[in-house]
Amino acid sequence: MDAFTLVLKIFFGVFFCFAGIMHVIKPNIFKHFIPDFLPKKLVNYLAGIIEFILGLGLFFPSTVKNAAIGIFILMILFLPIHIWDLTKERPAIGSKKIAIIRIPLQFLLMYLSYLIYLKS
Repeated sequence: MDAFTLVLKIFFGVFFCFAGIMHVIKPNIFKHFIPDFLPKKLVNYLAGIIEFILGLGLFFPSTVKNAAIGIFILMILFLPIHIWDLTKERPAIGSKKIAIIRIPLQFLLMYLSYLIYLKS
């Protein structure tokens, strides 16, 4: 495994574990990202648990490939929520500019998680 892949695994692992923990200890941060037709608390906690497990999976050689592809799939599932947030008059992420930037960033993160999958 090359140094770039190792750095990606560590970055994604820490990022997703942190995000997962934040879903549980600070759920109000995420409630505006979840559409009203979904059960907000349930979706929030499930997303947090899944993010934490996937992030943790990047630290173990036997689970890296599954965790990386899981992150890729999770990013695909979150993409409609980010697009929906962009269409709101006042996006949950803050400004329209940040909401716009987040869409290509989502694709970049998807690509990088796929790279982890391929190189692990």
